[in-house]
Amino acid sequence: MDELREIYLENIDSTNLWAKNNIETLDDKTVVFAEAQTQGRGRLQRTWVDLGKGNLFMSLVLKPGENFDECYANLTQYMSVTLCRVLEEYNIKPEIKWPNDVLINGKKIAGILSEASVRGTKFRGLVLGVGVNLNADEKDFVKIDKKVTSLNLELGKTINMTEFKNKLVSEFFANYEEFLAKGFEFIKKDYLQRANFLDKELCVSLINETKKGVAKGVTDKGELVLANGENEFILNIGDIL
Repeated sequence: MDELREIYLENIDSTNLWAKNNIETLDDKTVVFAEAQTQGRGRLQRTWVDLGKGNLFMSLVLKPGENFDECYANLTQYMSVTLCRVLEEYNIKPEIKWPNDVLINGKKIAGILSEASVRGTKFRGLVLGVGVNLNADEKDFVKIDKKVTSLNLELGKTINMTEFKNKLVSEFFANYEEFLAKGFEFIKKDYLQRANFLDKELCVSLINETKKGVAKGVTDKGELVLANGENEFILNIGDIL
């Protein structure tokens, strides 16, 4: 693997926003990470709360080709599988909630967000951001309206953020080229092994509506298959409520 370029930012509004704003001058496979992040963002316009130093705020600048390939939309799912593999090295059993939420004991530990950069008709690359709660105090979670956790609370010890970051980056790029060549099918088995939503009655929030049904599976493109009586829905975006 080529040597990666890392950029450390002490304090930033959002590593994703900074990377997007500077994407033309950044090399492919640049790793941008910060000690503190004041305006972290999640999927569907949500915020990602900064729980302080010792947590991971990181964005990967990726320029895999001159044109947007449909498998790029699955990079967040690829990252969710990668993150699960790294957490498993800490003897933790993570689960994936479609499309890319990573949970431990039903509590969210990470946020993953991919943003493409396009100028006119030219695809300039994308920024894949990940925030992982590594070192937090339970009292910090009162700021968050969902069930969340952190790795230090699960293990009962402080986590070395740099070591965790290096493991995650190494694991991500170890199979990155093969993922680009094969798409979601390359990770489908690993993804489904960790999925916590299959065969369950779900309520999925879409942009303008809500769909209900039983999760019957995931397509070869990473879409959720939801069955409701005679009807079957294929969802490529949404949020399980």
